[in-house]
Amino acid sequence: MTLNATISDAGKRLDLFLHEQLPQYSRARLQSWVKDGRVQVDGVAGKASQILRGRESVEVQPGELPPLKAEPEDLPIEILYEDDDVVAVNKQAGVVVHAGAGHHKGTLVNALLHRFEKLSAVGGDLRPGIVHRLDRDTSGVILVARHDAAHRNLSEQFASRNVHKIYLALVHGCVARDEGRIDTPVTRDPRRRVRMTTKAGHGRTALTEYRVVRRYPKHTLLEVRIGTGRTHQIRVHLASIGHPVAGDRLYGAPPGNPDPARFFLHARQITFLSPSSGAAITVEAPLPAELEAWLASLL
Repeated sequence: MTLNATISDAGKRLDLFLHEQLPQYSRARLQSWVKDGRVQVDGVAGKASQILRGRESVEVQPGELPPLKAEPEDLPIEILYEDDDVVAVNKQAGVVVHAGAGHHKGTLVNALLHRFEKLSAVGGDLRPGIVHRLDRDTSGVILVARHDAAHRNLSEQFASRNVHKIYLALVHGCVARDEGRIDTPVTRDPRRRVRMTTKAGHGRTALTEYRVVRRYPKHTLLEVRIGTGRTHQIRVHLASIGHPVAGDRLYGAPPGNPDPARFFLHARQITFLSPSSGAAITVEAPLPAELEAWLASLL
């Protein structure tokens, strides 16, 4: 495949440029291709640390790496709910759900494997038990399937939109309406591949609904419900109406003083049906202390 660097890419390392353009591959995989001579810059084999000048033609010949496998690690983990079918975990901000994109240790999956030894195998060796995900810097409740039948049942619930998720998001600016709905399609940003966008005029269907919880002088606290689970959906949808999530520099949030270590997005609640009994189960994750302190600083 051929990637064309633009003047805006000047000064970037080659491996960073590759990861931005090809986010579906881990940085470790891309660096391996560079090392094996599978990446050429203007016809010359590139180096991972090579600094681009802009306007180069980058040729990539994909190769394969041995498949990754999640490994148990003795890491702290907060269990919010547990039965024979499912585990609900309070994921901390900064924790990656599963290995990939250069993250192989310290993942939520590794901690789960150490705690429970066996989880659903439907997701493969890299993602045992994982039915859905949260962004690295999003905190809150996430469901994990303990066996294959539960995994398939939960996946069907997500696909049929019978799982209900509620988030808390602090956004910049004063949101005019007390309630709102955003249904603009979401797709990968062709100019900056680490982002999603609503400006392309096409993409995957996405539905986000919000309600104002509290207003601050320069921010608004929202309760957000999503009917779909697209990559970065809440972040890109709120940014599209001029109210980026506080601290989310990727989607246009202004720098803080000091700049926050994370953005303000928390998966507060999830409701699903028990795979065994069909009974509705609701699990809530308390707002992390750093987000409580953030809100207090706005008063």
